[in-house]
Amino acid sequence: MSRAQLALRVSDLEGSIAFYSQLFNTEPAKRREGYANFAIAEPPLKLVLIEGRPGEETRLDHLGVEVTSAEEVTAATTRLKEAGLATFEENDTSCCYALQDKVWVHGPGKEPWEVYVVKADADTLGKSAEAAPQACCGS
Repeated sequence: MSRAQLALRVSDLEGSIAFYSQLFNTEPAKRREGYANFAIAEPPLKLVLIEGRPGEETRLDHLGVEVTSAEEVTAATTRLKEAGLATFEENDTSCCYALQDKVWVHGPGKEPWEVYVVKADADTLGKSAEAAPQACCGS
């Protein structure tokens, strides 16, 4: 199963967590300093909150499609390249407190999109993934 991802940069992380917990009737699947994500079953959505600067309005950080295998990322990469889109690939990258493979493209409005798979969570990787930059994804 794949699902859409929406990553927002928010100035009030705790307030945003409270709001989205109520909106989607679920708690975050992962919380770290300056970061939270929700794995929402209905509608299928990965909502990522990345702490921004105090007082800034919430803004789109990036969009994505989470897939279930590295083969799906490879297939998306091939399909996007064949469609003539400029791609940027990252394999075995430590991002969002997880080990991921991903491919990036930009939409016509320069909005960043990623197709990615989480290969291992930081909890299973040890301290090196915990030290990963919190704003490693997106723009």
